[in-house]
Amino acid sequence: MAQISFKQLRVVLGLIILSSFLASCSTQATSKYFGRTKAPEGQVLRYVSGSEPESLDPQVPTGQPEARVLMAFYDSLVEYHPKTMEPIPSLAESWEPSKDGTEYTFYLRKGATFSNGEPITAKDFVYTFRRGLSPELAAQNAYLAYYIKYGEAYNSGKLFVKKPDGTFVLEKDVNTESKGAAPEAEKSATRTIEPGVPVEKPLETEEIAESGDTTVAETEFHKYINEPERLTVPADEKSQKALFEKNPKIKAAVESGELVPIKGEDIGVEAINDYTFRMKLIQPAPFFIGLLGHQFFRVVHQGTIEKFGKDWTKPENIVTSGAFELAAHNPYDEVIAVKNPNYWDAANVRLERIEFYPLEEATTMMNLYKSGAIDATYNHTVPAGWKDIVKQYKDEYLNFPEVSIEYYTIAVNKPPMDDVEIRRAFSLAVNREALITFRKSASLPLINFTPDGAFPKYEEVRERVYDELLKKEGITREEWQAQTFNAKRACGLFEEAGYKIREKKPDGRCIIETDKSVKGYFPVEEVNILYNTSESNKAVAEFIQAQWKQNLGLTLPLNNQEWKTFLKVRKEVDYKGFGRAGWVGDYIDPFTFLNLFYGKNNDSSTGWHKPEYDKMLDSANKELDPTKRFEMLAAAEFFMIRDQPVIPFLTAETNWIKKPYVKGFYPNPGTLHPWKFVYIEHDPNKWDTDVKNIMKIEDPWVEQQISRLTKTQEDFKQSQEAQKQNTAKAE
Repeated sequence: MAQISFKQLRVVLGLIILSSFLASCSTQATSKYFGRTKAPEGQVLRYVSGSEPESLDPQVPTGQPEARVLMAFYDSLVEYHPKTMEPIPSLAESWEPSKDGTEYTFYLRKGATFSNGEPITAKDFVYTFRRGLSPELAAQNAYLAYYIKYGEAYNSGKLFVKKPDGTFVLEKDVNTESKGAAPEAEKSATRTIEPGVPVEKPLETEEIAESGDTTVAETEFHKYINEPERLTVPADEKSQKALFEKNPKIKAAVESGELVPIKGEDIGVEAINDYTFRMKLIQPAPFFIGLLGHQFFRVVHQGTIEKFGKDWTKPENIVTSGAFELAAHNPYDEVIAVKNPNYWDAANVRLERIEFYPLEEATTMMNLYKSGAIDATYNHTVPAGWKDIVKQYKDEYLNFPEVSIEYYTIAVNKPPMDDVEIRRAFSLAVNREALITFRKSASLPLINFTPDGAFPKYEEVRERVYDELLKKEGITREEWQAQTFNAKRACGLFEEAGYKIREKKPDGRCIIETDKSVKGYFPVEEVNILYNTSESNKAVAEFIQAQWKQNLGLTLPLNNQEWKTFLKVRKEVDYKGFGRAGWVGDYIDPFTFLNLFYGKNNDSSTGWHKPEYDKMLDSANKELDPTKRFEMLAAAEFFMIRDQPVIPFLTAETNWIKKPYVKGFYPNPGTLHPWKFVYIEHDPNKWDTDVKNIMKIEDPWVEQQISRLTKTQEDFKQSQEAQKQNTAKAE
């Protein structure tokens, strides 16, 4: 008998179930569970992962659907905590930062192998990082590794400038404002190490300690990578010409010197020995450890890639490094993962098989779930019209904050939006709760720029810092929270800014004068709402437009543009008024949001830049104490949001569903699941219940695994602290 594929199954089930399910949607749920709820035999998870993966090469795709699948096949230095997505030890048992926070040394676990049995060593991470940044691969996620010294320069195909005497032109020689330039006191700039020299085996080393001992010897590469930053210039003539016009010193240096290509061997990653991997950053970035769980940094097998080229990810060729191997990949139908017996932690992986189904039709998804054909869906999959039904199933429906926000940018340097009080007024005149109701979205109202609920530890600190800062400004907590909507105060700010109020209404709303013949009129023609073509974006823009008309009496024109044009216009701040925007964090740290406003040529699409804000972030990232760093980041966020370069609207929520027998499977902020913690519970007495509290309820088995893994780093930190205390006593 021929096997029925999942694609065929979902069509058949959809037709069978659809009519009966639609009828049931109009009635109150009578069953405890949403559809057939029987745990499958054995340890098999059937999961809808989203759209068809672009690639099973972890360094190629950028989407969340691929990330979910790739996490099964590839391991990294760290893994995500299943609840918080904070980094926990994986292939690296422990790590330590340098005193200045620009260098990390990782101590790898021994005995870890690829699925073909070959050992995973520090050299494999050197290869993986260099490959990801190589111009030839052209990985769209390469920007994630730009904090690695010379990472951006290598990826962009830039060049070093070599002087006639064999030394290299330094960034600080031609640009006194260069970011990350080394201190003037460093005098190693005359070294003549050639870029591109392979350094997997250091040229000169002392006796190198075993993994776990922090006494790591100096190497020639380490000396080179810690020299003052070299000048890098673009390779193409057009970009060079523009750079030369901007900085004649660079032109003179290039004309008198020799251009040398930057190679993979030049970037700041080093294998000190088989089990010690070192990484050099261009500036302190304590959040970078958390970023290493991203698929881009997950280790790949060099021999397989070099042997099979683009075909290396085919099931018959692929070699993986994670808890699972690839058993089958039938495009647009299924990706089958089976437990990898050679995985270093295989004894503690309970799932024997994961069936990933690429599917995007929400209605079909819900029907398959109801029939018991699948065990869980990905985020944002419960359709708006079904939420009132599904959310009744308190043991299955998961709706928690995500590391994602929606907001409008503001062109802050163009009148009348160059007035901070007017920017605040427009923000106050939007009823965020009404927006969420209008969209029928799973969301939370937002007035900060970092998403509420995504960074609990940071938010706890932020609340305390905000209370102190609000007190200094004479603002009460109630007044601050009222920023989600306060039409009366919005009208007052317009009046205080010198604009004439034509009419004040009893409920606090107003009509602001726009007649040009009247003194103090508001130039509404200088403000519009920019958005990219999409029915949902148009609907939101019209809602915001209606809010400002209803609460301020202002009718702002809508400006709809095709996606590519929209991106360019918004990026260059070539618009008047407001622009639609959204941001999903690249890692679980508030800096992934606050960094959008960092630097003169930042990515905020607002034209807003404050040197004092940059200094606040720089100081925060130099602070190694997590609580103190969060305090400094919170102060920076308050500084920025009080200047209102954007109008935050909402924090997105997860909005998905899973069977209660699927355990160790949490609605974390990125909806990315470390599969090694997931398992099928066959005892109904141990199934998940009341999942609104799932993040607080401890699963003994999962907690045991996390405790076991994190112990290596905790022990390492305690050992480090003991060494410091002993040294202090000796001195």
